[in-house]
Amino acid sequence: MNNEAPKEKAGEENSALALTPVTRRSFLARVGAAGVAIGTGQLHTAALADTGAPNKNEAPAADDAASGATVQVRLNVNGTAYNLNIDPRTTLLDCVRDHLRLTGTKKGCDHGQCGACTVHVEGKRVNSCLSLAATHEGEAITTIEGIGAPGRLHPIQAAFVEHDGFQCGYCTSGQIMSAVALLNEPYGHGDDDVKEAMSGNICRCGAYSNIIAAIQHVRGNA
Repeated sequence: MNNEAPKEKAGEENSALALTPVTRRSFLARVGAAGVAIGTGQLHTAALADTGAPNKNEAPAADDAASGATVQVRLNVNGTAYNLNIDPRTTLLDCVRDHLRLTGTKKGCDHGQCGACTVHVEGKRVNSCLSLAATHEGEAITTIEGIGAPGRLHPIQAAFVEHDGFQCGYCTSGQIMSAVALLNEPYGHGDDDVKEAMSGNICRCGAYSNIIAAIQHVRGNA
């Protein structure tokens, strides 16, 4: 009898607690208590990380597992062969900029939306930020450095200079790469056709009319 009395009392207290209406104050108090508990757990995890102690509840990150893994790739860029050891996740954009130091190709949105990173792969324009470098072994890759240089400009480059087809210049290499590819693509001869063909290249300065004039100048002389 003496042993069951406390159980009955505890049951009555639990029932009373369950029937207690939730007020705004009690709700906030419970949320606050939960936040303290979560925060304490996060601090404990951070302390383990700082001390180098293992956290048995944390699974190893995928990036950690793949760190240090490289693949050997042979790339043909602007007519030169390069043997590279790169992370298999390296984009063609990061490869030409960071590994080959060909920084004329620009990183804009890094999501394939602005066209600043346009290069040619087997003569066709490609958003290099969306393409893995390791997938292009054995293919001919051309960057803006392979199109022309001071003293021997490509006709498109010369036309951009003549028609002021740039302002800040950040998008210009991508615009030129797309325009050069356009010369060999089956688009019509009107300005609207050029606008459609160049719609993947954004100029935040708004030099579109001059860009179209430059392209049409070369197409008319072709």
